[in-house]
Amino acid sequence: MQDEIVNKVANSVLAVFDLEDYYLAGERAQLDISQWLHEGILLKEKDFRAALLSHDWSQYQNQYVAVYCSPDVIIPAWAAILVTSHLIPFAKRIVFGTVEDLETALYQESLPKLDYSQYENKPVILKGCSKKPVPRSAYLLAIQHLQPVAKNIMYGEACSAVPLYKKNK
Repeated sequence: MQDEIVNKVANSVLAVFDLEDYYLAGERAQLDISQWLHEGILLKEKDFRAALLSHDWSQYQNQYVAVYCSPDVIIPAWAAILVTSHLIPFAKRIVFGTVEDLETALYQESLPKLDYSQYENKPVILKGCSKKPVPRSAYLLAIQHLQPVAKNIMYGEACSAVPLYKKNK
């Protein structure tokens, strides 16, 4: 008779903190200001304002939007602010930067609101693999909330976790 295979991970006290569980569902969009610049490099205020007025902002309805300017050009600060003022009636959330900056901002809003008491004095695995676009910065945010409560924290998967933190006795 062979020994029964036992799933030690499933029977352990390890708590898994999966950032994917806190990923906000919803469509993401990038909005490049350069599309309204003269030859992609020069902002002409009158033309810029006219282009914004004729743009169909409803396409961003209920989306998370990252506003950016792709070429290496200097645009006045008010340009992105003006674009944002047109997006406000439609978008769920707007940030200046990349989609990764947008994801970071969403995690910065959601992670502080979580109840971390379930991780009190427990070994925690900060799950490393994800199918959703979890930015690296979200892991840094997560450990800042987990470390004050967890007994120890590891990164990765239970079968190959990397130790990150262990509470002093």
